Amino acid sequence: MSYRQGRFWQPDVTVATVVVDGGRLLMVEEMAGGRLVLNQPAGHLEPDETLIEAALRETREETGWDVRLTAFVGAYQWKAPVNPDGSGGRHYLRFAFAAEPVAHDPARTLDEGIIRAVWMTPSELQAAHERHRSPLVWRAAADFLGGKRHSLDITQHLA
Repeated sequence: MSYRQGRFWQPDVTVATVVVDGGRLLMVEEMAGGRLVLNQPAGHLEPDETLIEAALRETREETGWDVRLTAFVGAYQWKAPVNPDGSGGRHYLRFAFAAEPVAHDPARTLDEGIIRAVWMTPSELQAAHERHRSPLVWRAAADFLGGKRHSLDITQHLA
C-alpha cells in the first residue's frame, strides 16, 4: 500500500555538522549495526527543537565540542537498503551545517554508542569510505569541501 493509499509514512529527520579546523574534519567513530563506522556529529531532530539547536546539541553530545555554525551546506534524502532479514529501508532527510570549533570539554561523557571523536583530513576520510555510516557522510563533506555554503537564515523555524 502506498502513502497515497492511506499508509502512514514519515522520514527520519536528522542533522549533521561538518566541523572543520586547520583542514581537518571532526568525525565520530560509533557502533551501528554491529560495525564500527564513521559519521559526522549527527542525530535526530527532537520535538520543539530548531534544526540549528539540534545541530549544536548533537555536536556537543557526540564530540564534547561546542561549535559556531557558519553555513547551511545542504538537505539530503537517502533511503537505507533493506537488509536480508527485512530490517532497514528507512528514509532519511538530513540537514547538514558547516561549523567551526569554539571550545572542547574533554571530560564530557559522549553519547551512547560513540567510541570517540577524531579529526581526519579529507583524504583520510575518503580513504575510509567502507567505514562510512552511509553515503550521506562523504556527500556532505564533499559538498562543503567543494564550496557549497548557504546562509543560515535559509532555515526557518515558525513557532
